[in-house]
Amino acid sequence: MKWSLVELEKYKEEPLQFSETLNLKKDLMDRDQQILDLTPVEVEGMVVVEDIDYILHYTVKTTITLPSSRSLEPVALPMNFSVDEVFMTPEQYEQLDESVQAEEILILEKQQLDLSDSVIDNILLEIPLQVFTEEEKQLGTMPSGEDWAVISEDEYNKQKEAEKEETVDPRMENLSSLLDDLEEDDS
Repeated sequence: MKWSLVELEKYKEEPLQFSETLNLKKDLMDRDQQILDLTPVEVEGMVVVEDIDYILHYTVKTTITLPSSRSLEPVALPMNFSVDEVFMTPEQYEQLDESVQAEEILILEKQQLDLSDSVIDNILLEIPLQVFTEEEKQLGTMPSGEDWAVISEDEYNKQKEAEKEETVDPRMENLSSLLDDLEEDDS
């Protein structure tokens, strides 16, 4: 869904409301090969047109299917999030004063506002780094094989502590035997 900036000028008095269902599966799968499936994306929101910028506010509802980080089993992950973005033309951006944070502003390369591009970018940003099946979350099992196993950071730290306790400094071992000898002599 795209709006030309000329078309958006009609909405200076009152925001442009929209409610759309977008089929972005192919576009998202082209950008990220990890995505296995995507349900149609429900987008609802508004565009506020001001003299200096275009504010886009919307909510996204969809379900994305990704491989599990451990077993590569498909995991359906529901997504429901809100987005607020500020767009400006290059001319509007040049007129900004220095008090405005420039990293919060997106520059329009064309004379149009493209909702689909914004939704695709924000879905990609919302994908978690690790995805697990319900079984993997409950069991907490890690992959393992012959002579190897993946362990959590907590388990690793516990193993290191146990190794420290088991390992005795050789100098302390001699001191310990000397103390044992002294105790025997006292008896």
